[in-house]
Amino acid sequence: MAARDFFRQTASRPLMNSRGFWAAIHVDPILLVLLLSLISLGLFVLYSGADRDIGMVKAQGVRIGLALVVMLVFAQLDPAVYRRWAPWLYGVGVIALISVLLVGIGAKGAQRWLAIPGLPRFQPSELMKLVVPITAAWYLSRHFLPPRLRHVGIALLIVFLPMGLIVKQPDLGTALLVGVAGLFVVFFAGISWRIVGAFFAAVSVSAPLMWFFVMHDYQKQRVLTLLDPESDPLGAGWNIIQSKTAIGSGGWSGKGWLQGTQSHLAFLPESHTDFIVAVLAEEFGFVGMMVLLGLYLMIILRCLYIAVYAQDSFSRLVAGALTMTFFIYVFVNVGMVSGLLPIVGVPLPLVSYGGTSIVTLMAAFGILMSIHTHRRMITA
Repeated sequence: MAARDFFRQTASRPLMNSRGFWAAIHVDPILLVLLLSLISLGLFVLYSGADRDIGMVKAQGVRIGLALVVMLVFAQLDPAVYRRWAPWLYGVGVIALISVLLVGIGAKGAQRWLAIPGLPRFQPSELMKLVVPITAAWYLSRHFLPPRLRHVGIALLIVFLPMGLIVKQPDLGTALLVGVAGLFVVFFAGISWRIVGAFFAAVSVSAPLMWFFVMHDYQKQRVLTLLDPESDPLGAGWNIIQSKTAIGSGGWSGKGWLQGTQSHLAFLPESHTDFIVAVLAEEFGFVGMMVLLGLYLMIILRCLYIAVYAQDSFSRLVAGALTMTFFIYVFVNVGMVSGLLPIVGVPLPLVSYGGTSIVTLMAAFGILMSIHTHRRMITA
């Protein structure tokens, strides 16, 4: 009896008791090492993409430091906290998106930011990349899975309401990422393939309507440029033509660090942000691209491992959706830079220069670490 009691007490303790320092701070060391490796590679390439501007690299380093702190803070919160606060955060996020349309700050033809006195301006749509999948998972996990049709409908409403508000800003790239994050939750909940087929059929049928009544002229131009960039080589097609030239000229091992001609001779636009992968391909070639994509693959596999071994439906849905959203980030950026997808302004995660997207991504990884490190042993 004494032995049985001992094992019951041991099994009922959090897993952190047997994992030492890393479990005590709720950090997954494997995922952390992979993220730091990717970030280090990103800073290395950014120095070249920013034309040796060390100030820009230092600024990126400060943002990364802040993002790591945010990741650590999010990792400390038990998944139950996210589940409990999900509907309230969703409500605040929707109100913020409506406020953007009414009193938001505009720049370059888009109105995407809010300014609160005494605080720096912020972009509420970035918050919704996390809030939407968490809220959809909160709703679906409250019911038996796989969900019934009416529950799927309500979950889709949760996803499409903020997505529509973001499209109105307009910010199609962020809207797609928010929508994809929420749709992955619905998909992982176990909906039937008939519903999936009906959804894609509806999207296909509505595509012409979106072209004529939803998409803006510049968005239509991006699609047309994808199909035939050579039709306007000095205008709309310039970016993608120069990007593909940079990627192709890298060959097997590249031209060498700081030796890329397309970026350093100012042919390649946005070489430090959206098109930074073209800089890497030109200077490090196929080998460099395989290293980059290999790091992304290992991060995604580790996150999927965390999702598979999550101990409740809410955690599995959130972890799976955040992981696949990260994959979509990578897929869309590499696809648009290589001429396979329209240009939608999605940065290369943890590599492109920028602050808000890095903080959002690291917060998502903090949530994944929380899901992994707050697991408890099942008692007998």
